[in-house]
Amino acid sequence: MFEFIWGIASAVAEQAASGDAAAAAEAEVNPVVSLLFTFAPLVLIFVIFWFMMIRPQRKKDKQVKEMLNNLKAGDRVCTIGGIYGTITGIKDDTVTLAVGRENTSMVIARWGIRSVEEVTIENDAQELN
Repeated sequence: MFEFIWGIASAVAEQAASGDAAAAAEAEVNPVVSLLFTFAPLVLIFVIFWFMMIRPQRKKDKQVKEMLNNLKAGDRVCTIGGIYGTITGIKDDTVTLAVGRENTSMVIARWGIRSVEEVTIENDAQELN
């Protein structure tokens, strides 16, 4: 596409430089080429923004939504406030966490969960908190 545009631009420049006034005047008046050169940078900027900013953010949002929909009791989670706990119950948009050594109950919004932690317990004597 760029070679095509560059070819048009160089043809217009050659006609203007050759001294053929009628051909040069006709080439300068062509509105299609003028519009193409006007909007090409805007389209290019939009394409770059799409691939650099919008598309990765949509992928990340999709992963977060999937993670929140797959929560279940017993998952070890970290909240956006930095609190680690274990999910004891889930209702619609709220999650009940057991936090600390005494398993204090805490109710938070589902969107307040940042991540699900990968916890491996090697023996029964090991505690999560």
